[in-house]
Order: sequence, then C-alpha cells, then structure tokens
Amino acid sequence: MILWLNPIAGVSGDMMLGALLDLGAPIDKVRAAIESTGITGWSVTTESVERQGVRATHAVVTVDEHVPARHASELLEMAARAVPEEVSDFAVRAIRSLAETEAKIHDSTVEEVHLHELGGVDTIVDTVGVAAALEALGVTAVYSGPVGLGIGQTHAAHGLLPVPAPATLGLLRGARVVGVDTDTETVTPTGAALLATSGARYDPVPAMTMHSVGYGAGGRDTPGRPNDLTAVLGTPVSQTDPVEAMVVLETNLDDVTGEVLGELIPRLLEAGAADAWISPAIGKKGRPMHTVSALCARHVAGSVEERLVAETGTLGVRRTIVDRRTLPRRWTDVEIEGMTVRVKIGPHRAKPEHDDLHRVSEATGIPVRELAERVAGVVASRPSA
Repeated sequence: MILWLNPIAGVSGDMMLGALLDLGAPIDKVRAAIESTGITGWSVTTESVERQGVRATHAVVTVDEHVPARHASELLEMAARAVPEEVSDFAVRAIRSLAETEAKIHDSTVEEVHLHELGGVDTIVDTVGVAAALEALGVTAVYSGPVGLGIGQTHAAHGLLPVPAPATLGLLRGARVVGVDTDTETVTPTGAALLATSGARYDPVPAMTMHSVGYGAGGRDTPGRPNDLTAVLGTPVSQTDPVEAMVVLETNLDDVTGEVLGELIPRLLEAGAADAWISPAIGKKGRPMHTVSALCARHVAGSVEERLVAETGTLGVRRTIVDRRTLPRRWTDVEIEGMTVRVKIGPHRAKPEHDDLHRVSEATGIPVRELAERVAGVVASRPSA
C-alpha cells in the first residue's frame, strides 16, 4: 500500500498517529505494540474534532504525573522490545535519529542525551504507535507533499528556542519544505523523525488507486487554516519491481592519501551505506583527484555523511535524491569440495559469492573460474532454480 501525506500545516507525532488511526489502523494493535515495550504510565485514546471546519481524529496521549526523566539509551532499549520486529526496527531507527540529532546540538552523546517529552513516554508512544499503524495498514512506501514550516519561538526544556527548532531542522535534511504564515511551531522533532524514518519521498502524488482518506488533528485549532495532517492510502496502479528513494552522497578529494582512500569504502559501508565507490577525475588547476560516492537510505544519510566527513576531512558533501529499482533476489547454498558457497539468484542469473569461491580455491587449489562453473551447474540442475 502507498501512503501519501500532505503536511502543509505541519506534522507531529500525534498528528501522524491520528491520521493513520483515521485511515483505519486498529487502535488495539497500536496499544498492544506500545505495551510490548514495557513502558508504563500512559494511555492512548482518540477523539473526533474539527479544525477550521474539517473533521479529524486527534490522538490523545495521557501520561501519569511525576514520570521520571529517561536517557535516550533507555528509550532505545524499550523500543527494541516492541513486537512485531518491523515495528521495533522502525521505532529504534526513529528514536536513534532523534537522539543523534539532539546529542550533536547539545554536545552530548546518544547514551546521555535526554528526550524531554513527558519523560520520553510521548516519544515511545508516537514512534512505536506510528510504526504499528503503518505495519497494520500494510504501508510499503510513503510519499509526502512539502512540509509547512512556521517561524517564531517556542518554550522547551532547555529554554526559549527558535522555530523551527534546531532538532527539527536537522531531521528534515533532504525534505521539501515551504514557509507558512504563522508564528507557531508546526513541525516537532518527533514528526520530522517519523517522516525521515518512513523514507518519505517528496515527489508528486504517485499514480495509485485511492482507498481511504484520513485526517490527523494537531492540538490547537489555529485561525485561518486547518491544523491537520491529510493522509491518503492507496494501491499502486501498476505492480512493478519496487522503487525506493535513496540518497547519493559525493565529495571531491585532491589532498587525501591512498591509504585513507583504501580504507574508506569499508568504513562507509559500516556506517550504513548500501554501496560506495571511488572514481578518479581531474579537478581544478588540472589536479588529479577522486570523487567518493555513497548510496544510502535516507534514514542513514546523516550518519554516513558524518563518517565521510570525519574520515576524509572534506569541507563539503553533495546530496542527490535518486530512485533505486530493486529486483527480487534470493540466496541459496551449494556444497562444493565439502565447503559451502553462497549463491545469489536473481531474475536473470545466479551469481556465486566471490569470497566463498576464493576461500574454497585457497583450500583446494582449484581455480575460481572452475569452481564458479561447477556451482552454476549445481544451481541450474535444481528444480527451484
């Protein structure tokens, strides 16, 4: 299913949760997922409200008084306990992105930084609740219109902050934004983190068959504009290989040693890049240089970029949003000379893992080419091939 969001009035955790519940996500499943984290002292209910004449669902999160402050590390442990696994994975990534952004702003660490929203209960409820609602609705791709940003000031645990808040701006990197005529906070850090974690693509409305429309209300009824988040659920018009929005990070280097470059690609892959490569080029003043590129999902672009900057000392990184078409693939094992060789099978060919072939070749003295041919023959003889 495709989810399209219109956050022109802004977005927060409760707005997104309310919109998904309005689309038909069962609140019992949302509550069960939150309960599975072990967090206590909360409740989630819904109420039907009007925002400038538009009916919407307001997700009401109630938290017991005297909730203790929690470090982000505690919230990450709770989110990791959520079930099913897809829900915990989403919530952990969202909370980690919040924590990393706040830690950078406050010169702290992920382990020590506090997420001050009601002792972190709101953070768990919003991230786990939205993850559970997306999973229940069968959402596989999220698209979004431009995010509406107000300007002004807001009170926070650290004092008076500018609007948009620094954490919000940090989490919206790569998003399409537009200014709206209001002096109030329209986008919360949690709302920005949920958009980033969902991999929202800021493209035109995708071709789809619409099934339902939902509206998630903000806490205030603001004069002159409906303070709600519109959500549309539908199925793609054509079922083709999935296409996802990815980020390509690039920088040009003309003053980095070969030793640094030789270690760079593994470091970028460790940081979360899906692929990384280095291309030789000629730069300004005719200097030989290298262009370093890293392909990554949007939710890890920040951490990959930080690793790229830290390892190379570069003073600038380019970001390009690209589409990646992913064809189906599966893995199988082939026993050859008493050892296992993994084989990746796609729609058009089967490819043995080279490292496995090399390991067998080192042990037996048989050339890699011959081993690859033997593995291909085994795979081709199997009925499932």
